[in-house]
Amino acid sequence: MKIDGRSFVISGGASGLGLATARTLISSGASVAILDLNEETGAKAVTSLGGAPSAKFFPCDVSSTDSVSSAVSAVTSWINEIGKPLAGIIPAAGVGAPGLILDKRLNPVSLDSIDFVLNINLRGTLDITRQFLPLLAKSEPYGPDKERGVVVMVASSAAFEGQMGQVAYSASKGAVASMTLPMARDLARFGIRVVTIAPSMFDSAMTAMMSDKVREGLQKAMEFPARAGQPEEFASLVKQTIENVMLNGVVIRLDGATRMPSKL
Repeated sequence: MKIDGRSFVISGGASGLGLATARTLISSGASVAILDLNEETGAKAVTSLGGAPSAKFFPCDVSSTDSVSSAVSAVTSWINEIGKPLAGIIPAAGVGAPGLILDKRLNPVSLDSIDFVLNINLRGTLDITRQFLPLLAKSEPYGPDKERGVVVMVASSAAFEGQMGQVAYSASKGAVASMTLPMARDLARFGIRVVTIAPSMFDSAMTAMMSDKVREGLQKAMEFPARAGQPEEFASLVKQTIENVMLNGVVIRLDGATRMPSKL
């Protein structure tokens, strides 16, 4: 898929992996719709990306269907205005809320905490994707394969080696990984690919909240390179995923051979 002259939607695009992806795509000639909750952060992100028409911010709560619908309507108008057809949906909004399924006092994890994680990481990913897909399916097919675009979802190494306290997070990311192939099969008739990237620990707003002890413990579990991934490295793989039409229905681990232990 060609990036230049096309538009992309990135939820969670105002910081971390999403912002780095937006910057990489814009440097390749794309325009990017940044969807995020915080309007101040969104405005700063757009400014750092060079402003219109390269980037525009759209407030969106991915856990609210009505909010997603409003964002879809606004983004559709913007895409028609700038004349760059939609070529990709990148739902990168994500949260973590650690909690043992049963703590030492025999208290089960809060259902509100589980719902919070699932509503953003899983339901939000599905809702953003499904509501933008009709617009993507209307794009003119490109190239000899008649491709219309790609969905790039974000899982995690926790989908495969979730640690203690990660039941909800692992469930949400495992579900994203599991739905990659059936979604690719559903969308093949439209010339739309689906790929999921499963990063290990990357520098982001989520990992910035980790204690030094947790961060050091995670780094000890890494093989090579023995460090957190950089957002630009994630963004580079997104770009390659968009450009390589043979990548479809697959979950790509981006983890430097890291396999997480049960606990730190």
